[in-house]
Amino acid sequence: MKIRNLKLIIALVGVTVAITSCKKYLDTKPVGQYLAVNYYKNPSEAYAGLVACYSPLNSGEGGILLALNAGSDDCYAGGGSSTDNPVAQAFSNFNLMNSANSIGSTFWNPLYAGIYNCNVSLSQLPTVPGMTADSLKRYTAESKFLRAYYYFDLVRTFKNVPLILKPLTSSEVYDQPQATPEAVYAQIESDLNAAIADLPVKIPATQNGRVTQGAAKALLGKVFLFEKKWTQAAEMLAQVNGTPGGSNSYGYKLQANFASLFDQTNKFNSESIFEIQQSNTISGWANWYSRYIGPRSSSLPVIFSGGYGFEVVTLNLVNAIKNDPRYPATVINADSIAKATNTSYSPGYQNTGYFTRKYAPMAASFNSYGEGYDYIIIRLADTYLMEAEALVQAGTNTTRAQALLDAVRARIKLVSIPATLTNIYTERRLELAQEGHRWYDLVRTGQAPTVLAFKNFTAGKNEILPIPLGDLNNTKLKQNPGY
Repeated sequence: MKIRNLKLIIALVGVTVAITSCKKYLDTKPVGQYLAVNYYKNPSEAYAGLVACYSPLNSGEGGILLALNAGSDDCYAGGGSSTDNPVAQAFSNFNLMNSANSIGSTFWNPLYAGIYNCNVSLSQLPTVPGMTADSLKRYTAESKFLRAYYYFDLVRTFKNVPLILKPLTSSEVYDQPQATPEAVYAQIESDLNAAIADLPVKIPATQNGRVTQGAAKALLGKVFLFEKKWTQAAEMLAQVNGTPGGSNSYGYKLQANFASLFDQTNKFNSESIFEIQQSNTISGWANWYSRYIGPRSSSLPVIFSGGYGFEVVTLNLVNAIKNDPRYPATVINADSIAKATNTSYSPGYQNTGYFTRKYAPMAASFNSYGEGYDYIIIRLADTYLMEAEALVQAGTNTTRAQALLDAVRARIKLVSIPATLTNIYTERRLELAQEGHRWYDLVRTGQAPTVLAFKNFTAGKNEILPIPLGDLNNTKLKQNPGY
């Protein structure tokens, strides 16, 4: 979906902004009611409603990525001080309760805003006059994919969340119970399975950013992996991956140059399966995360001068990746650059001298709106490694698991190593560092209490986040254990 199309959100009379900014995740403001009652009178308005379903991807993902990386063993929060960006700091030291409401604005609110918009879309689409059968099927499939995506992030982050499948009336707002995680996962599976058949296999470049069948299968495979449904995960991901290092039904292919994955001029490349589009020319669609992770007051020749110093890289990750070919595309050694070029930067909080390279604000492309780097949510190397893990866990077709792991390593000219769980987990860390996967991987594999002990991670508590305090008042919601 091109940015020019995404701008249609303006036509929704501010509905997404209004919903996202509500203190209660379930609030139904008059503007939201206006969307349901007065919109969807024709196909153009149905498309505008679909755009509203996509919009929270843009509003939420940057803050989520910053927090998740700060909560892993790859990065500290950094920034200007221990109080700079409360959510990132809370993740970095696992003092999460102090930032429960800020966590709500970063994770909870945008995700439920997306669900609300999807529920409106799904309830209204069948009634739109003049809709073609193909458009109805596709818009419905996209809405279901996005609802599944938002619920997947909610359930794996908070575990105990309300399951809402329709626009709520004002009398229903405060009466929603938390569903079991099993019920939420079952709905996610149902939505994705329903979406797959009606999503396009391939789309033209003019529609980049819209969901495809491959993205839905990749997400469903990932969902199965989190549910520990190893055989189902492997089977679904195999449909996406095809022949390791070779062809597949969707035309996905590993990029020959690892660093090119994060090149602003290489958006929607062959390895990208699901990508959130950003722009460095349109206000409001910039990847602000990039500014946050740049060094502060930098005169370094390759980095934008106005960074905020967040997401400094731990020496733990530096030592793990420094001899790996992916190191230069993953880590910026700011101290080394400063020394070699007689330039400087201002060390911020928790400074190690190393900064995040992926999505970093490179001077050549940064402007007043910020970087235009897209967020790559799912890519082929990720699905290769997920399938390899599922096959090893299931104890089936370990030869294919080996081929999948080998393909990821061969891209960067590394030799084969045995396809053990330990090696696959390590490969995921080095391949996907700073892309928002590590914290979830540590939690779902049970490694978090040990690996994150130096960040005060508490077993049996910090695997999930606290429910935002503002959403507990006058509702049926109960706070998560330990908080």
